[in-house]
Amino acid sequence: MQDNSMRTKSMIKRLLTGIVLLLMLPLTGAWAAGVAWQDLPASQQQLLKQFEKQWKRMEPARQEKLQRGAERWQTLTPEQKQKARARFKKWRKLPEDQRQRLRQRFEKFQKLSSQERAAVRKRFEWFNRLPEERKQALRERWQNMSQEQRQQWRQRRQQFRRMSPQQRQEILHRWRR
Repeated sequence: MQDNSMRTKSMIKRLLTGIVLLLMLPLTGAWAAGVAWQDLPASQQQLLKQFEKQWKRMEPARQEKLQRGAERWQTLTPEQKQKARARFKKWRKLPEDQRQRLRQRFEKFQKLSSQERAAVRKRFEWFNRLPEERKQALRERWQNMSQEQRQQWRQRRQQFRRMSPQQRQEILHRWRR
């Protein structure tokens, strides 16, 4: 009986300690205050009006992310806004599994070094400048490759990048014959 009493007292002490810690948590700043709806500028309230009813229950990080997005939106030109709307419309039409793959690719991209991201952007810009028929041909060629063929291509590309500019020119010259 004495043993049960000791265990009960120990549990009560731990429970009380936990409650005290939870009550002190707001004092430590661990719970961010977030952004009060009424503190948002009227222009941002207008942009974010669909979130007004749930705003108070939202995580502070989510509120701040939405507020930053609204601020960014207000700096866009009408053409940029139109392009963004079109991209969002296209995004919403994508199947969920494809959206998930794109999110994963974005996370992977974010983990790259700044030099690697710059190289990816440069290749993306190069690809987007190609005529539409050439882009389609390259897409089809890539999609028709096996995983092994894609890996071999990646390895050859890495080797090519390590070459001097003169060696690259020689290879390109031979390849174009």
